[in-house]
Amino acid sequence: MFPSVDDRLAILAVLPASLVVIKAFTWFIDNRQNKPRLPPGPVPLPLLGNVLSIDTKEPWLTYTEWAAAHGDLVFVRLLGQEVVVINSQHVAEALMDKRSRIYSDRPYLATLEPFGWSFVFAFIGYGDEWRLSRRLFHQTFRPDSALKFRPMQIKRAREMIVNLIDDPQHYHDHFATFSSSVAMSVTYGYQTSPHNDPLVRIVENALAIGLKVMTPERAILLRIFPFLLRLPDWCWGSAIKRDARISTHRMTEMTDLPFQYAQEHMAENLSLSQVSMVSDNLQRMERLDHASKSIFETALKNVAATAIIGSYETTTSVLMTFSLAMVLHPDVQRRAQAEIDSVVGGDRLPTFEDRASLPYVESVLRETLRWHPVGILGVPHATSNDDTYDGYFIPKGATVISNIWGISRDEKRYPEASSFIPERFLDVNNALTDDDPAGYIFGFGRRACPGRHAADASVWSAIVTMLATVEFSPAKDDQGKVIEFTPRFTTGLTHAIALAPPWSSLAISQHALVPIQNL
Repeated sequence: MFPSVDDRLAILAVLPASLVVIKAFTWFIDNRQNKPRLPPGPVPLPLLGNVLSIDTKEPWLTYTEWAAAHGDLVFVRLLGQEVVVINSQHVAEALMDKRSRIYSDRPYLATLEPFGWSFVFAFIGYGDEWRLSRRLFHQTFRPDSALKFRPMQIKRAREMIVNLIDDPQHYHDHFATFSSSVAMSVTYGYQTSPHNDPLVRIVENALAIGLKVMTPERAILLRIFPFLLRLPDWCWGSAIKRDARISTHRMTEMTDLPFQYAQEHMAENLSLSQVSMVSDNLQRMERLDHASKSIFETALKNVAATAIIGSYETTTSVLMTFSLAMVLHPDVQRRAQAEIDSVVGGDRLPTFEDRASLPYVESVLRETLRWHPVGILGVPHATSNDDTYDGYFIPKGATVISNIWGISRDEKRYPEASSFIPERFLDVNNALTDDDPAGYIFGFGRRACPGRHAADASVWSAIVTMLATVEFSPAKDDQGKVIEFTPRFTTGLTHAIALAPPWSSLAISQHALVPIQNL
């Protein structure tokens, strides 16, 4: 029996729809077979993604929780932005070190330009401008060049000790002056004042606002609501616009004033054989044509300001963390002091030549870096091409975040990870192990901190000199009772101890074995 005309028309009508369904199903199967799956991660909401699930003030805590559930590579969506969070040093090295050609770009941050941070070459996208900036920086801070800073770093550390003994309550200011004095000397040939230096204050004020908003999680507000920058000052919600305006002014001031000082005092410093990164490169610039000079000078000014930003906040914060550790763990302080006394004696202070003979002091430094890492999520990378790792697809343009906090809190690698235990970096013979947190603290790949060798030397010189000369102890009230406190930490691009009473009443006294005249 043959189908009726109506049946034949119905069949003809269904055929095209069937072909579309079959074609779509075939494409879906092919796509699943040919394109590796994305890394595991929390289930995103439509349009919003996972943005509501993240603690934007302390996102590393959320990422670490997700790592426990999903593994070393976690895929997250923040609105329309694809984010890959790396939670292990091994994976970070496999991607950012061994595949640095793909993982060396930077993501777009909506806060960079409005807050005056777009000149900071740490945030510049991977390209010719970044290469020029990196080359200028590397000439001054590469490992062999950084060695010549060591006498100056030791000198500045000893000046800091005098300030600590004379005025122990303002220890944060003394740490900041030390950090800035090293960076200012190397970069601009500028010698800071022991107290209330005007350029140091300019740096502090410039960084106060911007450091809080230079992360993908915090910048997302401006990405969603860019109109906030156009609101009138009297309008609710305009605070971000006012902060951006103030930050831009302060960052411009911080970039221009020290550079002008270096230009005006270049001849004077050269006559005293005080060569700095700026003066050295200004001499080279004289051989360039006019157009090249302009490009070179702008890059040099920006690189110099970047060096100050990187040195000031990180070194100061590490020294604050060290001080907290010594207050909470007097037994660690005593053991480190005993090691220094046995190696150095009581008639001189430690120098870099003693470093190899002080393994416990080195383990204290390593544990300080690990215990509360300053760059807790580093500076985010971005992929410049699609990639596949361990069967997972990582798309081009994805933001890639190294969860330094998660790495430093890995209980398998660091049992009792929340505790300060320097001995974890020593073997049974009290020799240092191969585990050095500097391998992940300073970042990965081509975008790793280019000043890490000078930074390491600055921190070591400050810590070993403090251990040799002063003692940290809890502050006490008028009745002699220890003041209980719970340290708080700032959030944003860096993770640092927030100054707030009673923590600001830290007690510092002179170590009895070291005579003051040796300082």
